[in-house]
Amino acid sequence: MTNNTELFANIAQDLQFTGYSIQTLDQELPALQALKSRLAEFDFNTFDEAGIGRKDDHQKNETIRSDKIHWLDNSNALEGCFLDYMDELKAYMNKRLFMGLFSYECHFAHYQPGAFYKKHLDAFKGQTNRLLSTVLYLNPDWQAENGGELVIYDGEDHDKELTRVSPHFGTLVTFLSDEFPHEVLPAKAERFSIAGWFRVNNSVNGQIDPPR
Repeated sequence: MTNNTELFANIAQDLQFTGYSIQTLDQELPALQALKSRLAEFDFNTFDEAGIGRKDDHQKNETIRSDKIHWLDNSNALEGCFLDYMDELKAYMNKRLFMGLFSYECHFAHYQPGAFYKKHLDAFKGQTNRLLSTVLYLNPDWQAENGGELVIYDGEDHDKELTRVSPHFGTLVTFLSDEFPHEVLPAKAERFSIAGWFRVNNSVNGQIDPPR
């Protein structure tokens, strides 16, 4: 983990003091290059329409979000490379901040021109096990005039904008899932990201709490 310690430490410090962090990964990071290679393999027509909610509450609603997704898993070596990297981040956060993170789930998100995701929270206090959200952008040579920013709002005043993040390649955003409403603005070009969540363990009586 030595090569990643400085970045992870910066994320942990930001989370402690503000609840969110915006960092830029090394462009040559193997996990980032693996995702770039994986994107080059895809037929994006195979991506699924994204929905909202988990398990029995999951539903499609194109008035709220219009991206398409592909969940990552370790059966693909390129996807596994990134998942291993996020396992390192999980271990660091548990050691440094005692967060009790148990697992990580994530998906590729493909936003076609004009696609969006309206303002929402990734978790509601006391009602979910998603604790920490991540967004990693995969758009080389992104131009500012293309738009498509992630907007993060104040946890107390949901109309107060805290920051906008342009979806440049290698930009990693991390934030507390139940604290910050956020939205994805429409863009003039297609864009790609990895949306992910670190979860705590809500398993009871030997029944494993499933992801998604």
